[in-house]
Amino acid sequence: MNETVLIAVLSLFGTLFGSFGGIITANRLVNFRIQELEKKVEKHNQVIERVYRLEKQDAVIAEEIRVANHRIADLEHFHK
Repeated sequence: MNETVLIAVLSLFGTLFGSFGGIITANRLVNFRIQELEKKVEKHNQVIERVYRLEKQDAVIAEEIRVANHRIADLEHFHK
């Protein structure tokens, strides 16, 4: 009977350590993947911010061109 109890206790500890080891390993892998995704999201956000700034600059330049064209048209009309 002692051997049976000993085997049961050893099986219990083996199962517990195996389960916790698997949980810890899976948790580390999930944390690693989350960190990698966070890096990708940060890069993506930086690109979006740069595109937003470029679009803003483009709008300003387009407005400056419209104003310059209007001034040129006024000067051409004035010289006629």
